[in-house]
Parts: sequence; C-alpha cells; structure tokens
Amino acid sequence: MADTDRETKRRPDPDALLALADSERRGKLTIFLGAAPGVGKTFAMLARAQQARAEGAEVVVGLVETHGRMETQNLLSGLQVLPRRAVEYKGYVLDEFDLDAALALKPQTIIVDELAHSNPEDSRHPKRYQDIEELVAAGIDVWTAMNIQHLESLSDVVAQITGTPVRERVPDGVLNRADEVILVDLPPADLIKRLNEGKVYVPDSAARAIESFFRIGNLTALREMALRRTAERIDDQVVNYLKQNAIEGAWAASERLLVCIGPDQLSEKVVRTAGRLATGLNASWTVVCIEHADVETGDSEAVRRLDATFRLAEQLGADTRRIIGTDFVAEILKFARREHVTQIVIGAHEQPLWKLFVRRSLADSLVKEAGGIAVHLVTADQDETPAKKKRAPATFSARSLVRPFGIAVATVSAATVVGRAITALIELPNLGLLFLMAVLVAAALEGYAAAFIAAFLSLFAYNYFFIDPLHTLAVAKPHAIFALVVFLAAAVLAGSLAARIRDQAKAAYRRAAAMQALYDFSRKLSGTLKTDDVLWASVSQLQASLKRDAVLLLPEGAELNLSAAWPPDTELGVSDMAAARWALDKQEMAGHGTSTLPNSTFQFRPLMSPHGPVGVCGVGMTAGDLDINEERTLAAILDQTTVAIDRSCLSRTSLEQAARLEGERFRTALLSSITHDLKAPVAAIAGAVRTLKDRGGEIAPDERQTVVQTLETESDRLGRFAGNLADMTRIETGTLSPKRDPVDVGEVVRAAVERARRLFPGQAFEASIAPGLLEMTGDAGLLSQTLANLLDNAKRHGADEPISVYARKEGNEIVISVTDQGKGIKPADLDRVFEKFYRRGHVDGRPVGAGLGLPISKGFTEAMGGQIRAESPAMKRRGTRITLRFPALAPENVAT
Repeated sequence: MADTDRETKRRPDPDALLALADSERRGKLTIFLGAAPGVGKTFAMLARAQQARAEGAEVVVGLVETHGRMETQNLLSGLQVLPRRAVEYKGYVLDEFDLDAALALKPQTIIVDELAHSNPEDSRHPKRYQDIEELVAAGIDVWTAMNIQHLESLSDVVAQITGTPVRERVPDGVLNRADEVILVDLPPADLIKRLNEGKVYVPDSAARAIESFFRIGNLTALREMALRRTAERIDDQVVNYLKQNAIEGAWAASERLLVCIGPDQLSEKVVRTAGRLATGLNASWTVVCIEHADVETGDSEAVRRLDATFRLAEQLGADTRRIIGTDFVAEILKFARREHVTQIVIGAHEQPLWKLFVRRSLADSLVKEAGGIAVHLVTADQDETPAKKKRAPATFSARSLVRPFGIAVATVSAATVVGRAITALIELPNLGLLFLMAVLVAAALEGYAAAFIAAFLSLFAYNYFFIDPLHTLAVAKPHAIFALVVFLAAAVLAGSLAARIRDQAKAAYRRAAAMQALYDFSRKLSGTLKTDDVLWASVSQLQASLKRDAVLLLPEGAELNLSAAWPPDTELGVSDMAAARWALDKQEMAGHGTSTLPNSTFQFRPLMSPHGPVGVCGVGMTAGDLDINEERTLAAILDQTTVAIDRSCLSRTSLEQAARLEGERFRTALLSSITHDLKAPVAAIAGAVRTLKDRGGEIAPDERQTVVQTLETESDRLGRFAGNLADMTRIETGTLSPKRDPVDVGEVVRAAVERARRLFPGQAFEASIAPGLLEMTGDAGLLSQTLANLLDNAKRHGADEPISVYARKEGNEIVISVTDQGKGIKPADLDRVFEKFYRRGHVDGRPVGAGLGLPISKGFTEAMGGQIRAESPAMKRRGTRITLRFPALAPENVAT
C-alpha cells in the first residue's frame, strides 16, 4: 500500500502535461533578452541562424534591424530574407514586417527582430509581439529580441532609474510564455567601450547616449534586472520539468497575493509593484476593487482610470475581481481568508494631519486587522504628491447649487411661517423641531447640498425670529448659544443621514430596475428555443440597456456571419469583421479600446460556453467607453445570451440526434421488411426452379403450367417490390417528374382492376365508373401504379370481402375511391398510414407489407397535383376508404 501511495504521489501534474501538449502543437518562441541596446542580441540571433542553416535547418529572416553595423550585416549572407511591406504613414514610406507573406511561406523558423515595436495604424495588430503570437499559433518557430526596459512591469522602474520614459512595452505574459529565453550579456564597461568605438550609434548620438542613458549606474541596474528575470524564467522551466516528469524535490511555498486598488492615480503603481513582487515570488495574485453598495459611480474619469488599471493588471497576468460592500476592511480580509491569501499589497496615501485624529486610513486599519497576513504599503513618489493635491476640483458649480438652494429656502421659509403662526396662538419652547424637519425634507428632496444649506439657513432663521432679542442675530442668554450650536450639529447630522438614505434609495431603485430588466430578459430567453429568436431578443435588450448599437455574429462552418443587429440596418466594415474574427479565434476582446484593431468602432467580445465559443457580440463605442454599471449590465446580458445560444444549439443537436435515431428505426424497419417480404417470393421461385431442374420432362403439362405460373407471379411480386423501393427513392430525392398529358381515368381504372383480378384470383373486385367521366391532366403510368398500390393494400387488409373502386366527377374534380371491408383504421392512425414503413396489420405476429405502398401513392398523387385522404369506417361501421382527388380537364380541352 505504501508503494502504491508513493507511486500516486509521483504521478505527473495534469496541468503541466496539458501545457506541454499544447506547446507541442504550437511553434516555439525564442527571445534573445538584453539589458540595453548594443549588447549584441541581433548578432547572436543571426550567428545562431547561420549555425542552424549549416546543419540543414530552414531559417528565414522576416525582419532584422542591423542599425548599420557591418559585422551584423555580414551575418545575413546566405540567409533567405523576406521582402518588407511598404506602408505610408504621415507622408513617409515605412518598411514594415510582412505578416501575411510569412504566414503564406510558413518556414520552419523565422527571425523577427524588435519585439517591442509598434506597428502603423492600419496594421492588423498594433504591436509586433501580437504578429509574433500569430506566427507561433500557426506552428512557426520564431526568434526575436528585446531589451529588459520594454517589459511592462519594469517600465516604471526603468523610467525612474534612467530618467527616460519607456513608450514601447511588452506584457510580461509574452516573456513568460516563451519556450526559450537566451540572455545576451555584456558588462557595462564593455558596452560603453563599444559605444565609444561607434559600434552601437554614430559618434554624435553615442556621445549623447553616454551622457544620458548609457551611464555605468543605469547599465548596472538594467543588467541586474535582466539577470534576475532570466534566472526566474529558468526556475519556472525547472519547476515545469519536475511537474511533467513527477520528480520529487523541494517545492516552494505557495504564495498568494491580494492587491487592493481604487480609481486613484496611485493604483497603477500599486499594480506594477505587485506584478514585480508576484513574479519574484512566483506567486498567483488577484487584483480587487471594493465598491460601495449604496453609492452609484458618478465620476466617469475615475471609472475609466479604474478600468485601465484593471486592464493593466490582466496584461501582467493577474486575476481581477470587483466586490460590493460598505466596510472595506472587513470585505478585503474576508476575501483574503477565503482565498488563502498570504500577502496584501495596498497603496498608502499621505493624509492631512486632522484626518489622523478622526479615523485610521484604510492601510492602517488593514495592518491592524490583518492578523498573520503580510501587508505591503506602496507610497506615492514625492513628485506625484502635489499633482494629486491639485486634482479633484470642487464638484459643485453655481448652476448645480441653484435647485438645492431653492429647496432649502422653501423648506426653511415654510418652517418659519408655520412657527410664526404657532407662536401667535401659543408659546412653545421647542420650535427648533420645525427647522429640523425642514432640514430633513430638504435632504430627502435634493440630497446633501440642500441639507447643509437648509441647516445653516435654519440656524439664522431660528435665531432671528424665535430667540430673544427678536429680529436680530444677537443672542442674549449664554445657554441659547449652546442651544444653537447643538441645533446646528443635530441639523447637519440629521440632514446627512437623510441625504444618505435618499441616495441609498435611489441606488437601490436603479439596481432593482436593472435586476428586473435582466429578470424579464432571462424569462424571455427561458421560453425561447430558436437561435434566431434568442439573437434578436439579445441585441434588442443590449441596445435598450446600453443605448448603443449591438451586433451578434455566429460561426457557420469556416465563416463568421452577422446574424442579428440592432438597429437592423447596422453594417460592419472590413476592420470590424477582422476584429470579430480575432475575438472568436483567440477567445479574447478585440476592436475599440483593445490592443487588437483598435480603429474599429465596435468592441467585440467572444461568447464563451462550456463547449467553447458560440459566437461574438459587438457593442458600438461611438458614445465613449463603458462605465462600470454598463460593464456589469453587458456581462450579465452576454452570460444569459451565451447560455441561451448554447441551449438552442444543444436543442438543435438533440433534434438532429432524434432524426438520426428515427432514420435508424426506418432503416431497421426497411431491412426487416425486405427480409420478410423477399423470403416468400424467393422461396417460391427457388422451389419452382428446383422442381423444373429435378423432374424435368417428367412434369405433367398442367403441373408445368402451375410452376410457370408461380414463377411469373412471384417474379412480378419481386418486381413490384423493387419498383416500390425505386419509386420511394425518386420521391425522396425529388427526381420524380410526372408527365402532363390528358389521361382517360376510366380506362386506367379498368386496367388496374383487371390486373388485380389476375394477381389475386380469389379476391372479388368491383369497378364502377360514372358515365361521361372527364379526362384529367397527369401521368397515366403513375396513376396506374397508384391504383395498383391501393388495391394491393386493400387486399392485404380487406378480410376477403369484395373491394370496390368508384370513379366519378364532383364539381371540377375527378374523384377515385378504393374501399375495403376490413377492420378499418383507428382515428389516431389515419394520418400515419401515409408515413414510410408504417404497417398496421399483422399475420402470424409479423407486420403485413413493407409500409411503402401508401406513402408511394401519396407521393405520386401530390406530384400530379392531386390529394389523397383516408377514411375509416367506410361502410357498415367498418372498412377503409382511400380517396384520390384530381383537377378535371376542362371539356373544351378534351381531345375528340
């Protein structure tokens, strides 16, 4: 048992194996990483390419920037260089990497230099690292190069060290997903020597670079970052190898980071710092934002800043959450303990001295309440503090105070008038309650501003009209001053509480309205099974909720088609369709506001179900970015839409499966029928053949005639059976083409009855043809075959009673009926008798016939423009009547 447990523990990690299997289907990404320009990254790539070419490998140069260095230029000799794509940008012609040509050529390995490069505006991807990701996804090995300062999580640190902002950035995930990271290292002194020798920049540029960026301190710090990041990458590779091969060893403790952010400017620095910390600890991390449960988000700038911070966190590899609550400390710690967080990262803002006496800051409260969870405080830089203090101007304007001021004046005036009227009748010592009521009414009607204005107006009105000496603002008695101060404090406090309750009520109403709308939408979708109905309901709900254009696209084979749009005349351009296709293929957002085809006016999001992407939703962004409430509404609608589309697809699949099962049932019935119906004629023919073979000339003439009659009858029976199958096939495939000739109905009926009498000598057939019966337009052969099938069916179920055929004229129609006197058909089965393989009679426990006669008759009749119907009982409360109706030929068209 111990050995079994030990073997179980040594099993490879499933996630690591899945990651390994996925990497084998993709191309390999190799990144040559350097601390600074000039260390020799491109030289190292080309030198490796020459060595690979000498060993027989296929290496193509997609794009290489030699910067005029001859030793690097010489390494291009003998390598296939892909022609560049000419792009016109702001009056200049730029030579850019041709992604489509590389995908069409699909070499084994391609070199694409300058990983952090930004593409021109009209390119498919705004960044070159996205071009490289597409190449890798296509199964092409890519070699590329970048400097450590271009890494997203380090860009702010590099800017602080070097004093130069980093504009070109690469998400950390690109480096983390690389299959191989090769560090190209050069000591700072050697790099500066190369600069002085003109091997990196021209002399004038080199001199300026040495004075600014290429200083010993800067290069040493950058070199340390590159070494550390490469070491971390190697450590990750070692851990993955141990997991994939189930090798036991020392495992690092599992660290989990929780990063708390808000809409402030410091949050971006908090996320970057946490990203570096998580990378250094090789830890998973989650970024959360706590939002008030009772306050609506009103600052659009703050919302956009918060959304940008969330996108940055996602680019750096973090999970993101939004939590609703009022007690921030309690919500953060509850989430941290539920998710087993070991460290919390939060920004620490500089607070005014007076606030320290009122309450603790959020960071101080977390430090006190964390209880075993490490708390990291990220502070703002000194040069950021003044800008932060200058930010956030007053949110009130003169125009915005007009209505609150009017409400406050009205309520205080009303309280004053009522108070004066009361004091004229009776002396009351507590008239201040009237003004307190005025403050509450103002707060309930207009909020905080009206409450504060009403509180101060009430103070002056109360003092002026009701406290001695009257009609002055002077206070005669000391205790009256205390009463006024208490009154003001109570009024302000009561007004604040009333205003807060008002805001909470409004927020609750908005949320209730949104929830009701989503509930109604959910109910509408729950009763909808057709995909088209789901799509139209969804786009109309999106447009009504967001007041933006909405489109839904569904994949059909290899194509992505616009399936629903609101307004219905909405059209998508080429860039829009490209962004939608990207969202479906890559299962990530594309279009406006993203890094993929941002010039599109729509933002496209994949609809992800448990079975994979089921479609793409596009939302118009001409009205600006979505705020946090719109994001929530959009996410809720898309979730429900995805479930409904997935359900409709499953329903359609279920119907297709049911159809396949029905087809299998039909095939089984056909095989059973063929097996049974072929046995009798085949056995009869085989017996007749054996009789002729064994006895030969010894057979008497009468017996010979019987044997020949048997051969003829059973052969005809086999022929009819094969003909039925062929006729059914023609009807099903739509290849039946009946003639449109005048048909003498009486003659066809007589011939069919005579034929039936020959086939069934013991059966009585009665034919009745009305005199003067007109002709019809049709196919005499098909009509004859139809009557033959009906007579054969009547013989099978007629109980040896006479079968009657009657042809007559009713109005402008010719009616032919075939009636038997059998048991008849149940009312519920009258329509089913025309279904394929439906058989209603049994002989010796087996169904009678193949179940093809009546369906073929129905197909022939309808092909000639007629109708067929079954009636039961037909006569004397028993029997079945099959009636055919055809349009009669006009008398003037009858041939004479």
